[in-house]
Amino acid sequence: MKADLALTQRVKAPQEKVFDEIVNWPKQGEWMLGTKVWVTKNDGVGVGGEFAAFTGVGKLGFLDPMRITEWNRPHSVSVIHLGKVVKGTGAMQVKKISENESEFIWSESIYPPLGFFGYVGYKIIEPFFKIAIQKSLKKFAQIVEINS
Repeated sequence: MKADLALTQRVKAPQEKVFDEIVNWPKQGEWMLGTKVWVTKNDGVGVGGEFAAFTGVGKLGFLDPMRITEWNRPHSVSVIHLGKVVKGTGAMQVKKISENESEFIWSESIYPPLGFFGYVGYKIIEPFFKIAIQKSLKKFAQIVEINS
């Protein structure tokens, strides 16, 4: 059973700047709640580039390796999740609103582990997951706006 989620965040920065900050994978840990990211292949740039994220607290969490499947700077980047816990796809799009404002769209289409039981568990935590992601996207916007 698949779970889909999409959230948006306005950013007062040019489209190119927003995209470049999104794909600066190691810096993602500065704004994505409870996540540390590192590049594993091709500098994490372009189709075929890879990176991994560890999401959790201390040693309690999970590894989420990803491969870039679409790279369309400054508009979008898509990934496939290759890990044992998270399976599915993700996309980050940047829409130009004006010369100095963009909209960041973060979306996931994942298959929770444990089949039906994992899906039910996901539906229970989904509201909290949305809050955490939206908070992370707001922090991203603040960081980019300060550095623009």
